[in-house]
Amino acid sequence: MAALGLGLQVRQFSTSVLRQALIRPPIDVYGVGGRYATALFSAASKQKKLEQVEKEMGTLSTLIKDPKLSSIVMNPHIKRSLKLKFFGQAMTKANLSPITVNLISVLADNGRLTLTADVIGAFAKMMSAHRGEVICTVTTANPLDEVNLADLKLALKGFLAKGETLILETKSDASILGGMIVSIGDKYVDMSTKTKIHKLTKIIRDT
Repeated sequence: MAALGLGLQVRQFSTSVLRQALIRPPIDVYGVGGRYATALFSAASKQKKLEQVEKEMGTLSTLIKDPKLSSIVMNPHIKRSLKLKFFGQAMTKANLSPITVNLISVLADNGRLTLTADVIGAFAKMMSAHRGEVICTVTTANPLDEVNLADLKLALKGFLAKGETLILETKSDASILGGMIVSIGDKYVDMSTKTKIHKLTKIIRDT
């Protein structure tokens, strides 16, 4: 019955009645994986098991990376019932909760098991936002030194609302030549030298 409820939440996601019934996550994650993750977030929230399900998504992520299980679950030529059988055995061994098992059952029924990793990733973003974490990724041509990194963190904290926590990830990509690319929450700013050159080149060509 619980699996049916979760399945209906996903399949009827666009109806106004369902929108009222769902407990919305703090952020929207788009795509099919985001829709399943939203239904999962709602189901876990109603049962007050968000943290438990979050941990189980980590276990699920490990399971789908197992070469033997992955070769069966991700193979489009193997019957859904057989995929679910092997997946079910792995989940039973891992002692996963009915909510997580139901999610996989619905994905299997809808032929969406290949999207399991997308659902896990989308749910992780929702849980991060639920805790008030704001994920920020900064890409620079060269690694930042401690002084510049401290200045960057101070500047980025100006984007945060009260109670939010900055989760900063820095990357290096020599191809951007200089400057930086910043992605924070739903904002994206490209201040790289590479992009500036492209824009300048376009202006010159258009004149």
